Amino acid sequence: MRVHKGYKFRIYPNKEQEILISKTIGCSRFVFNHFLAQWNDVYKETGKGLTYHSCSAKLTQLKKELFWLKEVDSIAIQSSLKSLADSYSRFFKKQNKVPRFKSKKHKVQSYTTKHTNGNIAIVGNRIKLPKLGLVRFAKSRDVQGRIFNATIRRNPSGNYFVSILAEVEVQPLEKTESSIGIDLGITDFAILSDGRKFDNHNFTSNMEMKLKREQRKLSRRALHAKKNGMNLLDGKNYQKQKIKVARLHERLMNQREDFLHKLSTEIIKNHDIICIEDLSIKGMLRNHKLAKSISDVSWSAFVTKLEYKAKWYGKTIVKISRWFPSSQVCSGCGHQDGKKSLEIRDWTCPVCHEHHDRDVNASKNILVEGLRTLALT
Repeated sequence: MRVHKGYKFRIYPNKEQEILISKTIGCSRFVFNHFLAQWNDVYKETGKGLTYHSCSAKLTQLKKELFWLKEVDSIAIQSSLKSLADSYSRFFKKQNKVPRFKSKKHKVQSYTTKHTNGNIAIVGNRIKLPKLGLVRFAKSRDVQGRIFNATIRRNPSGNYFVSILAEVEVQPLEKTESSIGIDLGITDFAILSDGRKFDNHNFTSNMEMKLKREQRKLSRRALHAKKNGMNLLDGKNYQKQKIKVARLHERLMNQREDFLHKLSTEIIKNHDIICIEDLSIKGMLRNHKLAKSISDVSWSAFVTKLEYKAKWYGKTIVKISRWFPSSQVCSGCGHQDGKKSLEIRDWTCPVCHEHHDRDVNASKNILVEGLRTLALT
């Protein structure tokens, strides 16, 4: 099975390359905003937008007028225009909201360039990128398959990354003849129907005090700069502290991503059928008492990883209804005795007298319901 797979590496550009990356990001943003303004004007007048081909022709003329657009990767600018056209196409299909102008203050600063005539390649411990030439990078693994494009990104921490999209051949994993039910929680991140529990590492709360302290410093330095009539972009102390806070957030993100990838891969490797609840994460986030904890555990990201890895490796994901009372029913005899509040973490069935851990019992019920649902399809 051929799939699209991303490879992300940290890159270490020199000063000249950093300047060129900044210029390319700026030019890509300028082209996007320039044609978005024209697109909006035409849409207001006619109710229809422009087309990619008409904008592409205008871009050629724009390059003649603005010579600095020729300094950067032309494919990156063209990709920015293509991204705008795709955004408007999805808007007309009611798949997303109307495209918005890009800001240089946004935390995501990136551009995408396509692979043509070997302009993107791995050469030893360096990566070849259009206009940038050879750039040092942390080669953690080999890039396999046919390369489609590369996205160069500058994080708020000041670190640079490249994400390479390639088409690779993925072989299904061997069948294990095993099925598992998963109950997602907050205290324990995942509780499996075989009794195993995976701890929620509380990445944010573990670093919460340090984050608060560094964010207070950032606020004080912002106030100090404003009192002195200084632009925050010119405040050196403010910018240093801003990078420090951004690096803490980046570390949290990396820790969480590493945990989710390792756990999802382990489950996919060891089980053929994975049964989970179809949770409404957006609805649960409206609960202000639990919103912070739910955001920290990243259930949605975990389920997404399970789904695409299952598709790659020939495994099956079964989602059961969110209204199924998995924690209320006895997994031994099926008896349901009223509604148990969240404070009750273990209980004994009055019919079969089996003692249950609330979460393990829920995961067992999720497995049974998932297999039943699968049998009906």
